[in-house]
Amino acid sequence: MKIFKTKESLSAYLNLLDKKNSIGFVPTMGAIHNGHLKLIETSKKQCRKTICSIFINPTQFDNTEDYKNYPKKLDEDYIKLQQAKCDVIYSPEAPDLYKKNETAKKFNFKTLDLSMEGKFRHNHFNGVATVIEKLFQIINPTKAYFGEKDIQQLQIVKSLVNQINSKTVIIGVPTVREKNGLAMSSRNKLLSFEEKEKASIIYNCLNYCRNNKNQSISKLKKHIIEQFNKAQYIHLEYAEFVSLNNMQPINKWEKEKNNAICIAAYINKVRLIDNIIL
Repeated sequence: MKIFKTKESLSAYLNLLDKKNSIGFVPTMGAIHNGHLKLIETSKKQCRKTICSIFINPTQFDNTEDYKNYPKKLDEDYIKLQQAKCDVIYSPEAPDLYKKNETAKKFNFKTLDLSMEGKFRHNHFNGVATVIEKLFQIINPTKAYFGEKDIQQLQIVKSLVNQINSKTVIIGVPTVREKNGLAMSSRNKLLSFEEKEKASIIYNCLNYCRNNKNQSISKLKKHIIEQFNKAQYIHLEYAEFVSLNNMQPINKWEKEKNNAICIAAYINKVRLIDNIIL
C-alpha cells in the first residue's frame, strides 16, 4: 500500500501506471469503518487499482465545532485500509488542495440541494462538490464509490460529474449497518454504547415505513414524529419523503425504488442521518 501526502507525488505515481488500468476511487474524511471498507471491497472487485482519500474537508462544514470534533484516527485508518488491501491512500493537508482563504465554488444543482441537508447545512453541498471536483482532477478515476447512506450527496455527485464533463462513473453502494440497524458512520465513534442503542430509533422508523408502504406518506410521517416525541433523548431535525429524481418532498408515492425516506437527528451533539429507498 502506498501513501501520498501531496497531489504532486500522487500525480507522479499515477502517471507511471498503465493507462489501461481502471482506477476505483473512494473519497472519505477518515475514521474508517465497515461502511468505507465495503466501498473499498466493491472498488477492488471492479477496478485494477483502488485509491482512498482521507481528508476532512473544511468547506463542507457550516459548524466550526462540528469540524473540530470530527473524529481523527489517521494511524488506525492506515491499518484498516492496509488490511483491506487498498492500493493507494491520499491523505493531504488542507494547503495541498486549497489556496489560502479559498472558499467553496458555487454550483447549480437545481432542486437537488434545496431540501434536507442543503436546507439545514448552509453551503454544505457546494463544499462537497468543490473538494470532489479537485480530487477527480488529480486522480481521474474510472469509477468512484459513495455510500447510499448519504443519498442526497450521491445524487449531488452524479449531477456534478455532468456539470464538469467528467467521465467518472458514480457507483452507489448500499448502507452497511450495525447489529441494531444503526447506519455505519464515522460519527458513531462519538457515541457511547447506550447512545448507539438509543439511536436505533432512526432505523426502526425507516423500517416501519418500508413495512407499511401501503399507508399514506402523511400517516407514516406522523408516526415518525410521534416516535421521536416519545423518545426525549434524541432530537428529530427532519423526516422527509422525497423523490430520487429531484430530492424534493413528495406527498404521494412515486414508482418503486424512486422514493426515499430520509431522517436526520441529534443525540446529544452528535448528528446522524439515514435513509431507506422505497
